Amino acid sequence: MTNLLDIRHVSCDLSDSFVLRDVSLAVAPGEIVGFVGANGAGKTTMIRVTLGLQHIGAGEVKLFGEPFGADASDRVQRAVRSRIGVVLDACPFPSELRVSQVVTCLRPAFSQWDDSLFGGLIARFGINSNTKMKELSRGMGMKLQIAVALSHGADLLLLDEATAGLDPLARDEILDMLQEFVGDGERGVLLSSHITSDLERVADRVVGIDAGRIIFDAPRETITDTAGIAHCAASQVAEILECVPGAHVVKREFSCDVLVPNRFEFAQAFPEVACDRANVGDYLHFMLKGGR
Repeated sequence: MTNLLDIRHVSCDLSDSFVLRDVSLAVAPGEIVGFVGANGAGKTTMIRVTLGLQHIGAGEVKLFGEPFGADASDRVQRAVRSRIGVVLDACPFPSELRVSQVVTCLRPAFSQWDDSLFGGLIARFGINSNTKMKELSRGMGMKLQIAVALSHGADLLLLDEATAGLDPLARDEILDMLQEFVGDGERGVLLSSHITSDLERVADRVVGIDAGRIIFDAPRETITDTAGIAHCAASQVAEILECVPGAHVVKREFSCDVLVPNRFEFAQAFPEVACDRANVGDYLHFMLKGGR
């Protein structure tokens, strides 16, 4: 099955202080991929690379099975981007435009634009078509972008902090919609988010990035159902690291916490050491801060 998005060994220089190095990332049909990392780690840059807004120095980007990038022709750029729904971390529409005017501007750009679907979505979200952009709260601006992304027949959604600024009920509603979106097994989502609990609910895989490098790419179940956080004395760390490949240690003032790949196997080997389930936030923290 052809991936909707396939980024392979991409590198590029953005400044003297930041580069992407040998980055690979894929989104398969029917899949929601969570994308996590600290601010400035490279998540938004990866979205720009995907959209052909950033030139790369090495590697390859494919969308819907075809090579794509900043050097693609205008015809190819339009055709590919029409199949992608994008939600940015800030509403991009001019502040004086009304919602109805935004639609008037967008409609000609998308051959599959669906007025009835868009109208139903903004009604569902409680957005008035006469409201100006500057009058929308951050959460409402996010909802408007999501309505746009879902209304033009997109096959791939690229969401950059799409649930930020939403209350818990609204976040749940959006996450349900994302699961419905991929439910046909043909469409996919790349969801960048600092709200790791959202990823625990809907992501099939979670990819972590730090300083322009991918630091992990794992099925969500591997993180939340299998990995664990062991709490041990500093004197036990050396033995644990010797016996547990892939463990990562964070030292506390009087003790140590250890991320272990399989908490069930760990419990058999070290029954006297307490070991809790990990979550996506834990996993990212240990991959960023932990050592061997």
